[in-house]
Amino acid sequence: MKYYIIAGEASGDLHGSKLMKGLYAQDSSADIRFWGGDSMEAVYKEHQAGTGLVKHYRETAVMGYQEVLFKTVAISRNVRACKADIVAWKPDVVILVDYPGFNFKIAEFAHRSGLKVYYYIAPKVWASREGRIRRLKAWVDRLFVIFPFEVPYFASKGVPCTYAGNPLVDIIGQSPAMREPREAFLQRCGLPDAPFIALLAGSRKMEIAAMMPTFMQFADCWHAENPSWHFVVAAAPSCSMADYEKYLAGRAYVHVVSGETYSALRQAQAAVINSGTASLEAALIGTPQVVGYKVAAVSAFILRRIIRVPYVSLVNLIAARSVCKEYLQGNFTPENLLAEMRRMTEDAAYRQRMLSDYAEVRRLLGGPGASDAVAKAMVDSLM
Repeated sequence: MKYYIIAGEASGDLHGSKLMKGLYAQDSSADIRFWGGDSMEAVYKEHQAGTGLVKHYRETAVMGYQEVLFKTVAISRNVRACKADIVAWKPDVVILVDYPGFNFKIAEFAHRSGLKVYYYIAPKVWASREGRIRRLKAWVDRLFVIFPFEVPYFASKGVPCTYAGNPLVDIIGQSPAMREPREAFLQRCGLPDAPFIALLAGSRKMEIAAMMPTFMQFADCWHAENPSWHFVVAAAPSCSMADYEKYLAGRAYVHVVSGETYSALRQAQAAVINSGTASLEAALIGTPQVVGYKVAAVSAFILRRIIRVPYVSLVNLIAARSVCKEYLQGNFTPENLLAEMRRMTEDAAYRQRMLSDYAEVRRLLGGPGASDAVAKAMVDSLM
């Protein structure tokens, strides 16, 4: 069976790689071609010769409405290239992983071309742009979701879906970072043996530019009060040191590590996290966190009018209550971060309540084996 998979950013690459492992396990004749990243490429090379990577997500990732305007030409070019490649390769199924701005265009094309279309990690229509549901109904043959609250939501909209747990449970549980001694992590990354706060600014250049100034102001304030503490910026693999360098001048207590997100979170006393998958990762790892989010002014103006959910972080959405504080746009200030960090590191009862809430989130997500179960459901439905 020929599987064409499209993932457009770091988190999609991670989930896509686990799905690929499941597909290879369930279908001994699986032939996979994909848009993704290093994780998907590594799995591919374990099972097939050559390369199946059409385009790396570093070349395609775009964030926000204002930013998209500046990349319209590149996006259109990538869409055309993807369509042409699908036609030439003739897959049995096109599997779309998150990344709705791009993947909806491909879903329509693949459906009109008579191909089966599966969507893994559903577009967050429950948060905004609910009108996209009609596109899911029209162009997608089967929807696979990763959050328990999505099942009743999509059922209420007349969209059947499959839920088999959340793949992050396995991804984090099997990560070497969860077993590595602290000393080994510090030595490998050249970090001092000191307490530190992890800073996660996101995986895109625009996110970094929006988040890092406030992160650094907060770091300066905290370091002035706690001079023995350090900060570790966990950079996504899609980012380069050049994305951070201008923020580091004169700050010997701030360090950047790349591709070490889970290790940094696990060894940190607490974390400040850009809203997104990382907030759920921190909860599964067990790191107290405060969530911040800031985007360009035009993007923020639009988002305020279309967001339909009470929280932006996945951990709060899954728990259906405020597990961790969220500071958005104008409230994303060094003063607010400083006050919340004091509570998380100094108030033992407050910290323990957050960790107890994390345990409830893990329970709601279900047990291990999600990626394999989804792959099996996909293969079974195609046979």
